[in-house]
Amino acid sequence: MIPRLTATLPACLPDAPLFDALVEAGFSGDMEKGAASRIVAATDNSIYQVPPVAVLFPRAAADLRILAEVLAKPEFRTVSITPRGGGTGTNGQSLTSGVVVDCSRHMNTILHIDPERRVARVQAGVVKDQLNQALQPYGLFFAPELSTSNRATIGGMISTDACGQGSCLYGKTSNHVLGLRVVLMDGTDLWVRPLDEAGLAAATALPGRAGDIYRTVERITRERSEDIARIFPKLNRYLTGYDLAHVRRDDGHFDLTAILCGSEGTLAMIAEAEINLLPIPACAALFNIRYDDFNTALEDARALAGLGVASVETVDEKVLGLAKGDMVWSRIAPFFPEAGERSANGINIVEVLADDPATLEEHIARVAQALDGAAMRHAGYTIARNAQDVETIWLMRKRAVGLLGNVDGPVRPVAFVEDTAVPPENLAAYIREFRALLDAEGLSYGMFGHVDAGVLHVRPALDLTRPGHQAMVRRISDAVVQLTRKYGGVLWGEHGKGVRSEYVPEFFGSLYPALQDIKAAFDPQNRLNPGKIATADGSPLLRIDDVPLRGSFDRTLGDDIRAAFDNAAYCNGNGACFDFDTASPMCPSYKATRDRRFSPKGRASLMREWLRLLASRNIDPRHAAQRHTRLAGLLRAPVRAVNSLNPANADDFSHAVREAMDTCLACKACSGQCPVKVSVPAFRSKFLELYYTRYLRPLRHPIIASIETTMPLLARIRPLYNLATGTPIGRSLLARLGLTALPALPPRSLEAECRALELPLARLADMQALSPHERARCVVFVADVFTARFDTAVLSSAVKLARKLGLSPYLAAPHINGKPMHVHGYLAAFRRAAIATRTYLDGLGSLGVTLVGLDPSMTLTFRSEYAALPETRLTAPVLLPQEWLSQHLAAIAAAKPAASSQATLLVHCTERSNATASLAAWKGIFDAAAIKLDITETGCCGMAGTFGHESANRAISDRLYDMSWKAEVNKDRPGHAVMATGYSCRAQVRHMNGKALPHPLAVLEARLAGGSD
Repeated sequence: MIPRLTATLPACLPDAPLFDALVEAGFSGDMEKGAASRIVAATDNSIYQVPPVAVLFPRAAADLRILAEVLAKPEFRTVSITPRGGGTGTNGQSLTSGVVVDCSRHMNTILHIDPERRVARVQAGVVKDQLNQALQPYGLFFAPELSTSNRATIGGMISTDACGQGSCLYGKTSNHVLGLRVVLMDGTDLWVRPLDEAGLAAATALPGRAGDIYRTVERITRERSEDIARIFPKLNRYLTGYDLAHVRRDDGHFDLTAILCGSEGTLAMIAEAEINLLPIPACAALFNIRYDDFNTALEDARALAGLGVASVETVDEKVLGLAKGDMVWSRIAPFFPEAGERSANGINIVEVLADDPATLEEHIARVAQALDGAAMRHAGYTIARNAQDVETIWLMRKRAVGLLGNVDGPVRPVAFVEDTAVPPENLAAYIREFRALLDAEGLSYGMFGHVDAGVLHVRPALDLTRPGHQAMVRRISDAVVQLTRKYGGVLWGEHGKGVRSEYVPEFFGSLYPALQDIKAAFDPQNRLNPGKIATADGSPLLRIDDVPLRGSFDRTLGDDIRAAFDNAAYCNGNGACFDFDTASPMCPSYKATRDRRFSPKGRASLMREWLRLLASRNIDPRHAAQRHTRLAGLLRAPVRAVNSLNPANADDFSHAVREAMDTCLACKACSGQCPVKVSVPAFRSKFLELYYTRYLRPLRHPIIASIETTMPLLARIRPLYNLATGTPIGRSLLARLGLTALPALPPRSLEAECRALELPLARLADMQALSPHERARCVVFVADVFTARFDTAVLSSAVKLARKLGLSPYLAAPHINGKPMHVHGYLAAFRRAAIATRTYLDGLGSLGVTLVGLDPSMTLTFRSEYAALPETRLTAPVLLPQEWLSQHLAAIAAAKPAASSQATLLVHCTERSNATASLAAWKGIFDAAAIKLDITETGCCGMAGTFGHESANRAISDRLYDMSWKAEVNKDRPGHAVMATGYSCRAQVRHMNGKALPHPLAVLEARLAGGSD
């Protein structure tokens, strides 16, 4: 049994005097100081870990003003604050031991779009892709591109002056900022916009903090102009933050936003931004150029950039190899063909843009002519013209930053010298020395970047739990700083300074005191993100090896425990799970709550801390799980009851972890879409198994976990069951058990359906008696309990369809899939059931018969949960319906009627994220049946197996349905058959919309002629 655990965090705020003062002053946002919130905010995408004392989530600019005014009171003068956006920084920009101010949860409204002026006004927490999605109907977009665009907030982009691919064409974020609404530390609410001479005179005459700021910056830019011109580099990726070189613009205006963009929250809190927009390019194409040598790719990149293209991106062999195992590779593999067994050792991706197709083709021809010339040394290239192909290739490139974390073992590429910038003409020579430096340390590494801008992301592979590897952070960082200076570059070309601010004084030299003067004008008491970029009071800047490393916290875990819990400890904080898009399957619970604790990154952080606390007590959770037998569980039931009632256990950190796990839908989108393959459902089950050795389970858990064994019994008393689910009294009683929205059993039972269909059971002895030819024609439907008992019409359609294709259908003998057990942490019971089922299914498979599942989530359990254990790993594949039918396209085409039709398919989110390649098979199948198929992109329906049937989860379930599926189900599609693959999805639609969506097997079966039925 696990013990009661207490998170070992630095002291939080005293008994809420700050919170009380904020409430009294009218602060309307959320305020959190619990261990879970602090742990989740303690990390970003950097190597550091710094827990804050509290996290605030303001709702509007008024809350930021109130915060500043309250903090100005004498009793709170020691409290520092740090603004936070998407929390994906690679240099610890938003990490603090003070108070985090997170604008992403509530301040995410697009306030105004003016398509005529091409201007948008947004709150700081608006996500870049969210904005561009809203701008698309106007033919406009917010141009600065970055790999984290689906979770990066506009406020965060401004704070780091973010940019990425295409910066030579579109510039940085600061190039598109027209005005900023900021709140100063004295509570001043100030709009900052470019000023002409009269406006500047008025601004410098302002009283108070605002006037001090304008006077200070004006004086520095006037008096130190020669130093500014000499020190600031002439690069596309010029220095981020305190950008004195661009305050006085070419048009004569004085632009204070140049100081604020890239200032990383050290000067003011950003509330709103006014930004300029650009027309979306009408036409785009990508050249995908392969190389045998990465250095050759870098050397060619300079010539490619000179062809007038929009951007040139490069990826090395390490990242390319990892991409081949990613979910998007199946869609783009044809653009990166391999010659025999020879793989590319680097690629360049060249983007060509145009306003019309004819001009695009002219540009393509010009680039192709150059590539076909003798000067280029590539190993071949392809061209992507289709918009979806272009988007998917860019998605692969965007995911490169996360993919570098998806390697086995504790030594993994990490970010700490990853965004240097040098003049592009120096890049190849610079990288040769950079590689020699890492090779001399005996390190592997991955590289990718924006070679047209002279920026390359380099991530050395280290295990920062090892003291020897920790020492390399200092040694390599110092060497890279000197190397960038040798080649006329900067250390901070893209991702900002953060903890690496210690190199700022050396770089700026005599101009550094001017930066301190700017800091003092904005924040004289050094309370905004202290220790970064510049300090107002002469206190030291942060140093890269003084800030606590995540590896130092993980050292007690050991490699075996880190490896045993499904990459929870290896989450690198890249934040792919913070995807705002409701049509994306990634982490529905985060989308529904906007609470980062309820995201894969949040749950991984909490699990990692929980494992660390156990390790500090010399408890190996793997051994604790092995000791948890059925008998031990029964004998310890009284102890668990006492523990559950004991007030002394109220602050057990395990409760905070369980609260985060309870909102997980076990949809497995994280395991399919997370670049690092963090699998929350897998480690969630292991956690729940151990958690409930100490505490009592809710009554609904054993009811749900045993559903596969109890359903045949409930089917025998169908009228009583339906009375319970269909009447107010019955539903009230079920609610007391924690259950809701339970479906009714159909009039015809599974057994009656099988008799009507004359469908035999696939018993091993009977199948062995068949000839090899007969077995080859057999298809065994491995029906899950939900489809088989509640939606028998799907099984009927599958059987009739099989016969129309000339096959002999069978139903798998009674067996237990075990997914409901696994979801709720009954892992010992799952293992026993899975061994029996694996034995049976492998027996069938060894006879050469085809096994086909009906529900995607239950079928994919055989590929994930079963595959996780050697004793339950199947050798016989259980196919998804589309994988089976794709083997019979000729028979489908021969049996279809002459007239064509249309259909829309809504796929299960687990299928969409974990069996991505199989979705294309549906299109081929429906094409063969002369049905034009549209596969609609939707998020999670909210039911997710049994999740939506639990009363505690119903609010989230309803919210998710409204966010994504509701609009798709209600969309007017004349002549379309609207279908859904997942049983839980169809049940949710029936519950929420009162509509019955067919399974695609039913539509296909009705479509095909012939057969023996």
